[in-house]
Amino acid sequence: MTNPLKLLQLLKLLDLTRLTETDSGSDVAKWLDAIPQLPTPVAALCVYPAFLTQTKAYITQHLPGADLATVVNFPGGTQPLAEVLNDISHAIAAGATEIDCVLPYQQLMAGDEQGVAQFLAAVRQATPNICLKIIIESGELLTAQQVAKASELVIVSGADFVKTSTGKVPVGCTLEAARIILTSIAAANRPVGFKASGGVKSVEQALQLVNMYEEINGKTAIKHGMRIGASSLLTDVLALLPR
Repeated sequence: MTNPLKLLQLLKLLDLTRLTETDSGSDVAKWLDAIPQLPTPVAALCVYPAFLTQTKAYITQHLPGADLATVVNFPGGTQPLAEVLNDISHAIAAGATEIDCVLPYQQLMAGDEQGVAQFLAAVRQATPNICLKIIIESGELLTAQQVAKASELVIVSGADFVKTSTGKVPVGCTLEAARIILTSIAAANRPVGFKASGGVKSVEQALQLVNMYEEINGKTAIKHGMRIGASSLLTDVLALLPR
């Protein structure tokens, strides 16, 4: 039987995510209405920018304590910087307290580290009081060295979290990529968070990632240092909790 305290810990790390391209406002409203009463708040709700206002209203009424996250440069990581900065500005105005931004990983794979660094610096400058998570799309990077380099660039930029995946490519979060990212974070000269996302579907897999985070970083996983982005994990966690 899974330790109930570990399950509650998982709930507190969860970025409950709804990123379905075809959604309307009514689809998001149904999703929000279907969130059951929780024994402890999740870390955040993550939605497309178009649904920030209605999700903020839901959080205010039903989930005080949860943050409001959205995505930019998503999912391909290829938008012009000016467009990304404009999207960030609008998202913050709509109430976002966290920004999950895709790193221009194809630029990195082409060897343009300086261009990626400049992009990240501009995005960090645009989010001074906002939790910034950078999605490196680890499943698309070709080598362990590229995953390590992407993580290093995110850390140097001053971003708050390194995040594995958009969940929109065939390979999401793997244990190998998680270990590389966590090792980079552990070596950083400041606290940097880790967000596992993309295919994290089972409680067992999520707990493996939490254990790895705690083993490599030597500290307990809390929402300021670790997140798990998932759309379907909540139901399984709640089903395992004692009534």
